[in-house]
Amino acid sequence: MHGLTVRWSLTDAPAEVADQLASYVADTSWERFEGKDGLRFKTWRMRPGEWFEGCYVFASDEARAEFQRSFSETAATSPGSQIIGSPPVLIEECTVVAVAEGGDGFLAAPRY
Repeated sequence: MHGLTVRWSLTDAPAEVADQLASYVADTSWERFEGKDGLRFKTWRMRPGEWFEGCYVFASDEARAEFQRSFSETAATSPGSQIIGSPPVLIEECTVVAVAEGGDGFLAAPRY
């Protein structure tokens, strides 16, 4: 599958940025990606004080390439960059080898 990782460093970000990012995802970003054409799924990951990341899996290489191109053009001014105070340190395509759904099922939610 056609993956993309976008990561920001949080090492120089204010302590409250973790809560601000979680609220931004729940209130705005999740809805933007829920049901997005060409996207299989997106996962938001964070290690507070270390990094914040979006992990995307697209239906095709073309969908991934188009999103990567358009996001890269505005990455420095994207909402995540504005909240954190710096642009992403990594925008990297990857291959997702497999995805398994556990026995408790998949749960898509704007906040856990």
